[in-house]
Amino acid sequence: MNYQDFFRARLNELRDDGNYREFAELERYKGAFPSARCHNGPGEVTIWCSNDYLGMGQHPDVIAAMHNALDRTGAGAGGTRNISGTTHDHVLLEAELADLHGKEAALLFTSGYVSNWAALGTLASGIPDCVVLSDALNHASMIEGIRHSRAKKAIWKHNDLNDLEANLKALPLEQPKLIAFESVYSMDGDIAPIAKICDLADRYGAMTYLDEVHAVGLYGPRGGGIAEREGLMDRLTVIEGTLGKAFGVMGGYIAASAELCDFVRSFASGFIFTTALPPAIAAGAAASIRHLKTSTVERTSHQAKVAEVRARLDAIGLPHIENPSHIIPVMVGDPVKCKYISDVLLNEHGIYIQPINYPTVPKGTERLRITPSPVHSAADIDRLIDALEQLWTQCELARMPMAAQ
Repeated sequence: MNYQDFFRARLNELRDDGNYREFAELERYKGAFPSARCHNGPGEVTIWCSNDYLGMGQHPDVIAAMHNALDRTGAGAGGTRNISGTTHDHVLLEAELADLHGKEAALLFTSGYVSNWAALGTLASGIPDCVVLSDALNHASMIEGIRHSRAKKAIWKHNDLNDLEANLKALPLEQPKLIAFESVYSMDGDIAPIAKICDLADRYGAMTYLDEVHAVGLYGPRGGGIAEREGLMDRLTVIEGTLGKAFGVMGGYIAASAELCDFVRSFASGFIFTTALPPAIAAGAAASIRHLKTSTVERTSHQAKVAEVRARLDAIGLPHIENPSHIIPVMVGDPVKCKYISDVLLNEHGIYIQPINYPTVPKGTERLRITPSPVHSAADIDRLIDALEQLWTQCELARMPMAAQ
């Protein structure tokens, strides 16, 4: 077999289908987010698709905490948590996370992907005869964790309580069960009916595992996520989150009972055999969490900017998925045109929005996933809307009825 020819042919297929992914080489400017320099593109750009939803990666408190930790401890953690890598900063961060979610304990991982993969895989494989009931639109990290566990699973229709209950009814009441789902789904921006899922879990003797990665920092009076906003944190067995989105740094975690966290800590290969996050990362994340526990300025401004961008899109008739979250999926519906629009936005308008194509979303639902932040200016929004309106006309894409002026 000619391996290079095989690789080349498959990559060319992606290019022909409009699904080949190119990376913009960005250099963010400290204190000036969402501005950045694109080294392999037009130079100065404005980022419109970052998951640093609140710009906390640029916050002075976060940066100062990281500088301080570097000066105190040096660069790395020194090893895995089990051998030499558990530092005081890791312990302090886990305490902040447990407090954020009203849980006895928290366990830190190197990323949100790893926390889902390790925690779900360990729980589902370690509990005898456990069945995982997984929402059909769960993130790849959750799917991989469940698959890795080799536990029995049932996939229920997205946010469909009737289908979830039918799957629960089909299992013996005494059989261990784990319902895995997300709060905010990242591509469509819809939100799970958490309370009703908890009701079903109580009725059928199931544990609940809630992924809040696109909600922590953004919702609730202290940034604890949708479950905090709705007063439901105590009803969830496990809350999983990330430090790399609204908190602006890096890492993933679970928050749960002390025994559950200790069980995962003791048996999860994805925790045991991985080098710990650098202490400076942990210190920066802890500073971000502490700030957002008391400050509502960022969340209030964020919600206002999201509402403004939605209204401006409505005014020119650009189709976007209506949802109750901060994620604005602008629907293109064609992979080639979606990539073309993204390329022109970058190269001619200095606007960076990555195209979201298959396999991230189903074919025919290609989109631009826009994530306004509190630090996008009125001029930034004007440039975005003007550029999108031009490109929609140029590409002859469908529009919605325009809002009354």
